[in-house]
Amino acid sequence: MNPILQVAALAPTGRRRLRAGPLSVVFDAGDLRYLKLGNREVIRRIYAAVRDRNWHTVPAEISDLKTQMAEDHFRISYTSTHRQGEIHFEWQAAIVGEADGSLRFTFDGEAKTTFLRNRIGFCVLHPIRECAGAKCRPRYTDGTEREMTFPDTIAAEQPVNGLSELAGLAHEIEPGIWAEIQFEGDIFEMEDQRNWIDASFKTFCTPLNRPRPLEVKAGTRVWQEIRLKLADRRLEMRDSLKSVDRSFLSNQPSSFNNLPPSVVIISHQDEVFRLPSIGLGVSTESGVPDEIGLTRLQLLKLAHLRIDLRPSDAETAVRLTEQSSDAEVLGHQLELAVHLDDLSDWPSVDAYLDALASQLRVGQTPLARILVFGVGAPHCTSSEALRLARKYLGQFGVPIGAGTNADLYQLNLSRPPADADFICWSMNPQVHAFDNASIAETPEAAAHQVVSVRHYFPGKPLVISPVTLRPRFNPNATGPQPVVLSGELPPQADSRQLSLFGAAWTLAMTKAFAESGADSVTFYETTGWRGVMESAIGSTLPDKFPSIPGAVFPLFHVLADVGDFAGGEAVRTEASDPLAVASLLLRSSGRRRLILANLSAELRHAKLRDFDGIILSRTLDVSTSLKAMICPEEFRAHSMPFHGMDVELAPHAVVTLDFALP
Repeated sequence: MNPILQVAALAPTGRRRLRAGPLSVVFDAGDLRYLKLGNREVIRRIYAAVRDRNWHTVPAEISDLKTQMAEDHFRISYTSTHRQGEIHFEWQAAIVGEADGSLRFTFDGEAKTTFLRNRIGFCVLHPIRECAGAKCRPRYTDGTEREMTFPDTIAAEQPVNGLSELAGLAHEIEPGIWAEIQFEGDIFEMEDQRNWIDASFKTFCTPLNRPRPLEVKAGTRVWQEIRLKLADRRLEMRDSLKSVDRSFLSNQPSSFNNLPPSVVIISHQDEVFRLPSIGLGVSTESGVPDEIGLTRLQLLKLAHLRIDLRPSDAETAVRLTEQSSDAEVLGHQLELAVHLDDLSDWPSVDAYLDALASQLRVGQTPLARILVFGVGAPHCTSSEALRLARKYLGQFGVPIGAGTNADLYQLNLSRPPADADFICWSMNPQVHAFDNASIAETPEAAAHQVVSVRHYFPGKPLVISPVTLRPRFNPNATGPQPVVLSGELPPQADSRQLSLFGAAWTLAMTKAFAESGADSVTFYETTGWRGVMESAIGSTLPDKFPSIPGAVFPLFHVLADVGDFAGGEAVRTEASDPLAVASLLLRSSGRRRLILANLSAELRHAKLRDFDGIILSRTLDVSTSLKAMICPEEFRAHSMPFHGMDVELAPHAVVTLDFALP
């Protein structure tokens, strides 16, 4: 098999569907995921993490896995080993699911070396769809309790106000029915992970107000336990499911079906949104695309190219000139991200901005907007930075925006000036988790971010720039960044950039931006490890990033499919299982297009409701991706006739459906 297709076809390992009485649960690579009561998700995930002094998560190796599974209960045990650099930590897991719907997860570990850590232990993720705005009841370490709600708008304060110093936490699943969690072995608190586009609230140990990093000496033992039970608070005997009226469990199947159900797709024709303008970042690795690359970029019908300008970068002037020329050829404008903190040889910010303005005037650079960061606010925009940018760059008559070059969390820490022309921030799905399932969850939280920032800054245009698969830098590091070893990809690169999964996630994110009302989005880069295509030279690490020189990546076709409707509209669609299948309905000048993407590694069947008039279909999957990458023009020129209302989606496939013209 072609190595690129192997990347595209990666499947999860060790996934098992289990039952604990009325609860269904997925065991996946040591974690418990998607705990559900009937069709309602109760807990998104329970897992344990070892995080170093810079908040990097040390990978786990699972061994000695033992399982005992019955119709309505289970037992699981395994050993989890975490080794990276100076860190060597090992713990034993014991998981018990009982027929009464209770769960117990025990963590019993030992440090094998002495090292610095920011966190060791359990995290419990609460799903945002079910929990945002829902009732909860924290139990504190002093034994007291209170009634409150999960945040609806994304909380700026971390931990969330009222949800620290926790010994337990209950939340309402449906009226009167509660999930009650007890924490043992450490003190827990909650953060709103939507700040980093995780689709969850996370209850974790150890509290952030404790000193860190903390030295863990060899031989130190760590023991924790999570206990979950269901309770019906409508009854006096609320702590015993034996005396509960079990009618609320009537929609729970008697046995778990291992075959995923069909996903139903419907549209809401009365909910229509303007598509955001879409651009790319200039490549930070491969330089200027060649002539073929520039021609293919035209297929995307981009609105802009982002270029980052830093006073300390001696090549800034040359790169700006090159990109101005390319933008003119492509008919694009430039999105300038101006970083003002590292002046290097420049005597002042004024001197640098004055020189930049002169270059822009001489080059007649076509500008879309200017993002400005720095001057006393690392990775963010200070009032002084905005004032100076307006003084020297306001002459070009384009919007000058404020925000952060990092995540929404940094924007919440240092709110930008409200009088900026627009608000900007970036997104990536891998601050906390790195597996496909967790990444597939993030588009829902991306939409929450757009809605929340609009709440913070009513009436302001919202610009997300850039969107990347991996973090570009660590704004929270407390020590030197690890040296990239020879033969290894840099931390900003991810081989899923060239995978079918990357294409499916790109569609889901585009849907989230369109249906939440974002104004502009900058995805990825033009070429290279973080791009939409490979350079003519090809990958310098083909074993780690097995791309084809000059080929486009599958996500290129998603952006091209959306680009065909640039300036058009998105009609809101809804999937019965949005974590499995993403859907985006586009329309412009009488044309309509429905794009579906399988976010899972399982075969999925999509059932379309009220989508009459579809006549053509084009499928991007493991069988067609090689042609799509090598001969993108030919791939895009050919579609197949479509009949019926059912669509089969291979793992991580993207299917493009076009309607007949009216």
